[in-house]
Amino acid sequence: MKAGFYPKLAWTGIKKNKRMYLPYIMTCSGMVMMYYIISYLTESSILSLMPGGDVMQTILTLGSGIIAVFSVIFLFYTNSFLVKRRKKEFGLYNILGMDKKNISFVILWETVIYALMSLILGILSGILFSKLAELVLVNIVHGKITYTLTVSIDSIFSALILFSGIFVLLFLNTLRQVHMANPIALMHSDNVGEKPPRGNVLFGILGLVILIAAYIIAVSIEDPVSALALFFAAAIMVIAATYLIFISGSVLLCRLLQKNRKYYYKANHFVSVSSMTYRMKRNGAGLASICILATMVLVMIASTTALYVGEEDSLRSRYPNDFAIETNLLDDEDTPVDPENKVPAIISEAVKNAADTFALNPQNSKEYTFAGTSALISEGRMVFNSASLDFNDYWQIYFIGIDDYNAMSGQNIVLGEHEALVAPYREDYKFDKFNAGSLSFGVRKIENDFLESGSAAMSLIPTLNVIVPNLEEIINESIQSGEMGLAVKYRYSFDTEADTETQIEAQNSLYSSLKSSVKNEFGEDHSISVDNRAAQRENFYSLFGSLLFLCIVLSVVFIFAAVLIIYYKQISEGYEDRSRFEIMQKVGMTKKEIKRSINSQLLTVFFMPLITAGIHLIFAFPMIHKMLMLFNLMNLPLLIGTTIVSFIIFAVFYTSVYRITSNSYYSIVSDSASE
Repeated sequence: MKAGFYPKLAWTGIKKNKRMYLPYIMTCSGMVMMYYIISYLTESSILSLMPGGDVMQTILTLGSGIIAVFSVIFLFYTNSFLVKRRKKEFGLYNILGMDKKNISFVILWETVIYALMSLILGILSGILFSKLAELVLVNIVHGKITYTLTVSIDSIFSALILFSGIFVLLFLNTLRQVHMANPIALMHSDNVGEKPPRGNVLFGILGLVILIAAYIIAVSIEDPVSALALFFAAAIMVIAATYLIFISGSVLLCRLLQKNRKYYYKANHFVSVSSMTYRMKRNGAGLASICILATMVLVMIASTTALYVGEEDSLRSRYPNDFAIETNLLDDEDTPVDPENKVPAIISEAVKNAADTFALNPQNSKEYTFAGTSALISEGRMVFNSASLDFNDYWQIYFIGIDDYNAMSGQNIVLGEHEALVAPYREDYKFDKFNAGSLSFGVRKIENDFLESGSAAMSLIPTLNVIVPNLEEIINESIQSGEMGLAVKYRYSFDTEADTETQIEAQNSLYSSLKSSVKNEFGEDHSISVDNRAAQRENFYSLFGSLLFLCIVLSVVFIFAAVLIIYYKQISEGYEDRSRFEIMQKVGMTKKEIKRSINSQLLTVFFMPLITAGIHLIFAFPMIHKMLMLFNLMNLPLLIGTTIVSFIIFAVFYTSVYRITSNSYYSIVSDSASE
């Protein structure tokens, strides 16, 4: 054969099937572009120099891995539509005298052509939009914008290697399918129906049981740690159940509709139900894929938007005051390091000097001594090193003296010798007593208003503040028993109206001053910390902003996938159904009736994924809320609002895709001449 015969034949095949290939090439290019952009951002010098840049780039590295794995799965899935569409053409080549070796060369050149187009267009688009993505991310995290455009050679090579490997695997998979089929089977591949899967009722029941179990897990979780641990297990259960239910459900739905004579034997239902029955398993798998992708998009966008909008609330939960100073009062051997109580005076003097220097004007000052530990609580008793108790019973416990509490709250509460107040955080304390070693207290619950602590907000486990009559008694009990392991600290916090830059300068000066004073007074090893909310704001913005950005990128990728699945589903089914509608037209079916039949078919199945995704989202909501509590997002109305708005926007977009793709389907089945 002449040189160039195979490339020319391959190019002709792509042009003649442009309705199938063009969206596929655009999607491959989009995947390459997204991968390059994320890979570029993980190496961006601008991001690495920003506060919190290491956190952002770590998150984005995870995102590049997700896109790589998803690209392999999704491109194999969508390539199956192309292969199915081309099998008839390959079968014709075989009958006309081309052996499978010759067909392999045609497939090779087709793969090379669309792979080169995808890689070139994807990398060029990635380079073009990488700076825009960087600007968007920097703007989201409130960073300083620069307009220097750079190209990452490493990211280009990484994208080329990954997607070249994917295209090679796609080529081999196509060869496998063509070589395993005989020419007659290839010629009639478009007309091969599907047999109902055996045991479909059993699969449906199994799917329903798995889904109910996943829903029960989601709505019954009470603490954030369990939500985080069980989220991925529940997600896998929902995915498996969705596929089982949609595949078996499509079979059951078709059978029920066929048995309903009043519904089935109507012009606008007969053809549509017959068409659905013809491809019942593929219908279910495609719809389940759309449903899962829609659910993932909704969960990601709703949760990360809530985090981003509520980032200031989360920041204030983690840092309740503008400044917080903490220092240890016991060393590693439980020996008091400040027996003469000099720490409060040292800190007070340092704060006064910083306030004068930087015009801080301290407000809402609070100072107190507390003793902290972690323990299991069983029936109101602290338990250490017990393998028989559940991790859900684990608490972070802080003891505070009643005198300090009264000074902070402005109250004058008097406690008896065996009385205590408890203020739980994140979980409810269900007991009417509290035992610490040999000490026993009857308790009554109070609000946590005056006991805000960043360590409580940061902790994965719930916190219990215990206000006792005599803190020294608790400390002595810990030292004598050698079991409680209390860390005794002094804390001084205050607010200020100074601007961000002034606060950061004051923090650095205050820390240097205190470090020098404490070192001179108590030795080199004595620790002291100075936290400042303003100094940590950029780190918070970086974390939540990068999470939002990554979820936006992944959502775009998943939406690409869902739209392409919907499009190919409509196009491939349109070609399959065209001959049936041609026959129906010959026996008198009008185009208006065809339109009604198409609408009947699409409306019967098309909105099931959206409705099911909404149900998944409702049942996942309690688990999502619990997990976001780990990020200190306690604003439930905000999460509800972002979830509802996300669903409405996605539903509008989904409906638009339905209208566009249904028109493509109609144009194929109603006018064969257009092809």
